[in-house]
Amino acid sequence: MPDILPSLTEIDERIAIARGNLQELVEQATGYSSDADEELISQRIAEQEARLERLTKQRDELFIDLTARGEFG
Repeated sequence: MPDILPSLTEIDERIAIARGNLQELVEQATGYSSDADEELISQRIAEQEARLERLTKQRDELFIDLTARGEFG
């Protein structure tokens, strides 16, 4: 049965994408002037921050698990 969980490399790639998305959103936010635009950007930034937090936690848990099983490091 193939592994369902992503590897550390896959999680790191997803983290890099989320960080890139955050950077792009912050850059876009500087160009918006209306309250509606600011609210939308703020919401999207919060979503990406939550995604980044989940991925980081997932990576850390996987790393601890692999280390405990002697499969890493």
